Amino acid sequence: MSWLKTVKIFESVIQHRSLSAAGRNLGLSPASVSRHMSALENDLGVRLLNRTSRRLSLTEAGQMYFEKIEAILAQIEETDRSVKQLHNAPKGVLRLHSRMLIGQQYIVPAMKKFLTKYPEIKVDLRLSNFPVDIVADGVDIDIRMGKLADSSLVASKLANSERLLCASPEYLAKCAPLETPNDLAQHSCLTYRLDLGIPVWRFRVDGQNDFEIAVDGCFKSDSGAAILTAAKAGLGIAMMNDWSVRDELADGQLVRIFQGYSVSFSEFDNGVYAVFQKSQHLPKKIRLFVDFLKAELKNRLN
Repeated sequence: MSWLKTVKIFESVIQHRSLSAAGRNLGLSPASVSRHMSALENDLGVRLLNRTSRRLSLTEAGQMYFEKIEAILAQIEETDRSVKQLHNAPKGVLRLHSRMLIGQQYIVPAMKKFLTKYPEIKVDLRLSNFPVDIVADGVDIDIRMGKLADSSLVASKLANSERLLCASPEYLAKCAPLETPNDLAQHSCLTYRLDLGIPVWRFRVDGQNDFEIAVDGCFKSDSGAAILTAAKAGLGIAMMNDWSVRDELADGQLVRIFQGYSVSFSEFDNGVYAVFQKSQHLPKKIRLFVDFLKAELKNRLN
């Protein structure tokens, strides 16, 4: 028998001063209530109740036990309420991890609006370009690019995204013409430090006919922001996510190259995803942030 269930029955018996009344309140038969009381007394090795056909009263040991149990049950109920409020109410610490560039460009600027709307939530944000183990690293939400490989997690798509090649007008004016991707061999290509050997850019035409081009250049970095700055400074051609260079393309700081091609250095699905653990009882703070960020990116990127 569950100890907690038994002591709750004991509490009800004392409150109703009757085994049968306690049983009716709890949906139990008088015989079941009696068995629980006998089991509790046997476990403690003392008599808690004086029982006659007409009257029920506490023994001295029963009175002491009842007073202690009431305090414990009150603490348990308060703990239950607190945990339920933490799940149902938007409060507590929200631990986020994000790729650096989208974190810097979109997530951090949106924090004031989110935290103003939900003042009981605190955000702990980590930025890096390296994958995290959501469970081991204690992360609630990871903002990632591309398809989810781990089926034990949930990936909610926040926005569509594609990679593109771009360079500054200054760079394009002084360098060799770019007619096909094969011409990249004669150009400075700004690449990510992936430590995977010679950098390779993948191309796709009309949704098929994939091919690869080995590229090299005068500058590489593990920071998307650094590569973007280098491209604007005229150091070469950069592969960037479309959302990261919207303003630069619009105001002419950068020019898109090879618009008829899909391009990537890995997978061609480069959407923005919020990744989190599967749960039947997903904390409300996670649902709220995913919905909030999806709406923010829709407003910013459309």
